[in-house]
Amino acid sequence: MISLVRNLFAALCLLGSALALAQNGPLRLGQSLPLSGPLAELGSEYREGMLAYFNALNARGGIHGRKIELLTLDDAYVVERTVENTKRLLDQEEVFALLGMFGSANYAAALPLINERNIPSLAPYTGSDELRAQKSPTTFWLRASYGDETEKIVDQLTTLGINKIAVFYQDDAFGKSGLAGVERALARRNLKVVATGAFDKAKNDVRDAVKAIGVADPQGVVMVSTYKPTAAFVREMRQAGKMTQFFALSVVGYKALQAEMGASAAGIAIAQVVPYPWSSAVPVVREFQSLPPEFMPKSGPTYTVLEGYIAAKVMAEGLRQAGPNPTREKLVGALAGLRNHDLGGFTIDYGKSGRLGSRFVEVTIVGSAGRLLR
Repeated sequence: MISLVRNLFAALCLLGSALALAQNGPLRLGQSLPLSGPLAELGSEYREGMLAYFNALNARGGIHGRKIELLTLDDAYVVERTVENTKRLLDQEEVFALLGMFGSANYAAALPLINERNIPSLAPYTGSDELRAQKSPTTFWLRASYGDETEKIVDQLTTLGINKIAVFYQDDAFGKSGLAGVERALARRNLKVVATGAFDKAKNDVRDAVKAIGVADPQGVVMVSTYKPTAAFVREMRQAGKMTQFFALSVVGYKALQAEMGASAAGIAIAQVVPYPWSSAVPVVREFQSLPPEFMPKSGPTYTVLEGYIAAKVMAEGLRQAGPNPTREKLVGALAGLRNHDLGGFTIDYGKSGRLGSRFVEVTIVGSAGRLLR
């Protein structure tokens, strides 16, 4: 009898230790994004920005004494792999929440699973207005939408008297969302798109788009595309003698675009959805710039890195407010409670409908020396 009691007591002690370990163990977050393929640089920078914040946070003891782990699976920007990765993250890796999923079509394919299981998902790297219009109470958007970006671009163009505007776009959910944004922005000004040109992201052949847009001789072209097709399109338009004003959305990735084009990138305007990462005037940028060298991403400050850093900072605040023993429900409630939350010169607000965190957009332009100017 005494032996039985001792064994039972020992078992209870082991169970208590296991529960304590579970409660005090790391908080695991998961993401599927491209670490290979055509958008490897953007995906890597987004992840590096998050890791920079989490590594510095963990060095200070984490949140309520718990470290943050970020598990990343490479999907190479392939929709089917994103779905497979999402299932693995939830079923095998048992991550607590998702952070920084990547791509409009990719996230659209994963969204039914996220909704079905009520998984908190913060800062998907997409500005799709169509995705934002879908009901997803556990998805929290961080970046401004493509509608916000295209509204800013069209406003700037029309203010300068540029009304003949064409759209070059990727023929998928991402590109069509950007095209729709331009069309809505022009309709508000009683204008229409003068020409469109689409391309297949699997081929990046822009010749048909150049012909379709070039014949309209537009004053400005809004490019809803990533850096390689953007570079090819601008290059071929210029070779055809079309000296129009080119505007790109933020997802083009300035660093990758300049690496692809060199000095010929000068004059291209790019919308941005987070503050200028090379200015110390904004507190959150200054905070990033002051990271110890061992935590600074190899790529240094870029817009994508800073966006990842801000996304991690928002997730950390949500986890902090969810308490020492967070549940997914508590995290969703904590994120939803972030109202006019100042992250250091960059404010998010999840109190309004649609879980739209920010509508911040500014337009930059690549200068003659290759430097991005505001």
